[in-house]
Amino acid sequence: MGESPRKHHLGTEQRRALQLIASSPFGVSKAVMIANGFKGQMLSGLIRTGLAKAERETKAGSQLVGRVRITEAGQRALED
Repeated sequence: MGESPRKHHLGTEQRRALQLIASSPFGVSKAVMIANGFKGQMLSGLIRTGLAKAERETKAGSQLVGRVRITEAGQRALED
């Protein structure tokens, strides 16, 4: 038998961060998250628990940009 999906209890800041990430279909840059008052440690926690994922994207001119996207588990956590 498979395990049931893990329930995540979100704090106010975590919920607000996931809502911001979910509002963009292409994810949100880390710089935008920081500008909105989210700390890197909290974002790392969302990634570590599987609610969000970090991706690196190369822009024109070889500039690397970090983006954060919501995962299916993150979407489910927002619905609870």
